[in-house]
Amino acid sequence: MEKTSNQKEKITRGALGKFLLLVIFLVGAVCLLRLTPIKDFVTPESLSRVLDAAGLWAPVVFILLETVAISLFVPASIPIILGAGLFGAGWGFFCGWLGALGGASVAFFVGRTLGRGFVASIIGDRLKKYDDGIERNGFTAVLYLRLLNSPFTPMNYGLSLTKVHFWDYFFGTGLGVMVSIFVITFLSGTLKEVWVSGNWENLLAFEVIFAVILFVFSCFIPMILKRVKRESNSN
Repeated sequence: MEKTSNQKEKITRGALGKFLLLVIFLVGAVCLLRLTPIKDFVTPESLSRVLDAAGLWAPVVFILLETVAISLFVPASIPIILGAGLFGAGWGFFCGWLGALGGASVAFFVGRTLGRGFVASIIGDRLKKYDDGIERNGFTAVLYLRLLNSPFTPMNYGLSLTKVHFWDYFFGTGLGVMVSIFVITFLSGTLKEVWVSGNWENLLAFEVIFAVILFVFSCFIPMILKRVKRESNSN
């Protein structure tokens, strides 16, 4: 009995140590980007110069930079808007989406490796019920949260601390953020073209109107999914 108790204490201490590393990593990332000269590099102007210098490799470099930036708590909208301005709406959407998936995946593995053990050791029976629920319905839960446009990077780390399976998280994220990234890239890309050309009538272009309608519709998707699920359960 004493051996089992000591083993549990040892596991808890190890989990606590990893969790403290996660906290240090996240706080350090925020401080690095807010309080050091690196913050002057993470701007649309400086990133544009780096991508211009990359030439044909610019899309690959952009995806890698967005992956790193998102995992370090840079708001996802910054590189996504930059991508739309550099590559246009189509390629900007594709590169922004891949970069967002990359950043979400890195954040998930960091959070899962360093923080899950500690959370699992302190979680109570009441919260365990929800933890088990998100494990069973991981894809639906992640998709629902992404469609609600919850803060992207904090949600990456928050979900990594739950029992959700990676592939449920990956595909739920990939599908759930497509609408918001599409809207951001098409609107920002069109606004840049309008600003440069001066053709303000382009603001009424089909792509812009479609993006706005899609964004408004996306706000109702979680309610639609919830209603469909409720009706299927009742049947």
